Amino acid sequence: MSSRPQLVLVLGLILGGLLSAQDRRQIHTTPAEVPVLALDVGEAFAGLTEREKLYAHWMSEASWRGNLITFGQLSPESPDLLEFFLRLFSVHPVTLRKAATAAGLDDRDLADLETYAARVFSNCGNYLSFGDQKFIPRVEAAKVEALVLELALADESEEPSRLQILWRALKEPMYSLAADRLGLGLEDEGVSAYYGEDVSRAEIELVARFMRSIDMEAWNTRIDKDEKGGLRLWVAAAIPTPAVPCEFEGREIQIVHGDFADALAGVVEALTQALRYAANDEQRKMILAYIDHFNGGDIDAHKRSQRHWVADQGPVVETNIGFIETYRDPTAVRAEWEGLVAVVNKEQTRKFAALVDAAPRLIPLLPWPKAFEKDGFRRPDFTSLEVLAFASSGIPLGINIPNYDDIRQRIGFKNVSLGNVSRARGKSDAKISFVRDRDQEVYARLADPSFEVQVGLHELLGHGSGKLLEQDAAGKFNFAKGELVDPFTEKPVASWYHPGETWGSKFTTIASSYEECRAEAVGLYLGLDHDVLRIFGHEGEEADDVIYVNWLAMARAGLSSLTFYDPDRGVWGQAHMQARFALLQVMLRAGDGLCRLEQDAAGDWFVDLDRTKIATVGKKAIGDFLARLNVYKAMGDADAGRALYLDHTRVDDRFLAIRSYVLANAKPRHVWVQPVTALDAEGKVVLREYPATIRGVIDSFVDRYAGLYGLR
Repeated sequence: MSSRPQLVLVLGLILGGLLSAQDRRQIHTTPAEVPVLALDVGEAFAGLTEREKLYAHWMSEASWRGNLITFGQLSPESPDLLEFFLRLFSVHPVTLRKAATAAGLDDRDLADLETYAARVFSNCGNYLSFGDQKFIPRVEAAKVEALVLELALADESEEPSRLQILWRALKEPMYSLAADRLGLGLEDEGVSAYYGEDVSRAEIELVARFMRSIDMEAWNTRIDKDEKGGLRLWVAAAIPTPAVPCEFEGREIQIVHGDFADALAGVVEALTQALRYAANDEQRKMILAYIDHFNGGDIDAHKRSQRHWVADQGPVVETNIGFIETYRDPTAVRAEWEGLVAVVNKEQTRKFAALVDAAPRLIPLLPWPKAFEKDGFRRPDFTSLEVLAFASSGIPLGINIPNYDDIRQRIGFKNVSLGNVSRARGKSDAKISFVRDRDQEVYARLADPSFEVQVGLHELLGHGSGKLLEQDAAGKFNFAKGELVDPFTEKPVASWYHPGETWGSKFTTIASSYEECRAEAVGLYLGLDHDVLRIFGHEGEEADDVIYVNWLAMARAGLSSLTFYDPDRGVWGQAHMQARFALLQVMLRAGDGLCRLEQDAAGDWFVDLDRTKIATVGKKAIGDFLARLNVYKAMGDADAGRALYLDHTRVDDRFLAIRSYVLANAKPRHVWVQPVTALDAEGKVVLREYPATIRGVIDSFVDRYAGLYGLR
């Protein structure tokens, strides 16, 4: 029997719940080799003026100081993991290697420890940002303990070193593969530092009802209990304030401001410096609103910052910071820290400006009635950026923010495409999985160009389209109540958003993934328009090839997404991948030979897509599905939306069997190394760049944070 069928058989045991402890360890152990990608921003940064460099530096400082929060939002042990590895790799390399040799670690052991540390740094803790799965070190715990002891002996201190104290706290959770620690989740389903370990689902829902009753949003909050078992709702704020006790449904709930106070004080300090170098009044007002928000925790202050950010059109240095995306919260309402600082790529931005110009013509082509679209198109800023800093647990290829529904609907939004993030992926000579031999060449040649089109449409006209039907506090509706008809029931619209309700609060756990699916579907649907393809420089036969590769890539991504499905818990671990699986299902269910999954004689699975039917069968299938996604979202009809979405993301027995093959062919996800900015003796900004190596990741984090821990 070949090695791959053996591995498939082992992984297939997951399906029946027969996975042994050794098999589980193999799946969750950090691979010996993890790809590293580096952000190249040197040329773009060099083109900035000294004032712009200083602005970019201090906004980067604010972003990275806030990123300490991300570790605290993930798992209880993640902040200690950060400090442990910062201290370990701040030791002089010669001293560290001598201690490692004395402790019995060879070069492979030390490399494995470095790879695990780089993964912790890049994911902001010990759970993958793309998939939410726990990972543990490959090197044995006993060897790490011996290394810590050798370093302590070299220090000649009679007191336990900080490294020893951290290790004692970390060695059990770092290596634990208990069933309730394998992924992010609530109660016995997983781990989440957004919630105390003794906080139940029922108590989380109680707090959610309480927050709705006082019109409070959850973005920058966490929940735990005090020593007496009373619920505490923590609000992230640099300035702590006394707890405010409230009673709700017979339970006491304390509102406590001051969560992550130290990190946010550092953010405010950096923002105060950045204020001196702002380019215009909108940027100054934005920063002042940020400072207000991070000091006191008021979401309205952050919304004020976003209004000024949207109004700051076409800045040379683009920034956005705060509690932004809710992907990693098991209840999908609490947001992870994110800090973006980037330099505008003017040439690439011209393409996106042309797409914005075309938007008023393209939006009416979307497959839903006009009444379910915004009353008017608000022209957004759509730029291509060279990222200097992306301080969070992962880096996307594009962003459409702010995520506040009220601002998106009434003020507008911005779209950004992260050019050097896309370029960093580069091209590979390796065979592309799940793609037939006949499609390998065209896929390799046009995967990046087609993805550029998809990202542009996804961000601008995906996240940027669609209306929410609302009733305001005064009882006024933003639609013709009683006259507007649900196109699928042909009855008057019977649901909408009441005061205090948001898209996230209504659709809860599926909201993020559902919205990503809607945006991806818009990209597929409008990506068939040859005028759009012409904007990106594709015409004639090449344009047809771009369409084919875009649809094939989405179907392939849907198949690959099975890696992120947990059959034991019946949950998806990544919002985008769940969305892509839904779109694969739409293509498969379209029938008429549009799309099939086929297995060859060697046991390999492939996507078989008939390119001649994409513009007919495919367009109709995606259009019908997209129309439902949008209308259900617009009406706030969570029951219909959930039923539709869960039906298309249900993994049946056939896909569970295919999942074994997908897992066997899965490749480790990359980690990122990003540059660091610093001030030289003359107060000028210096850009430090690092190689795309595991050690480059480690050195960048040590340079970034060592001073904050008193290590330099």
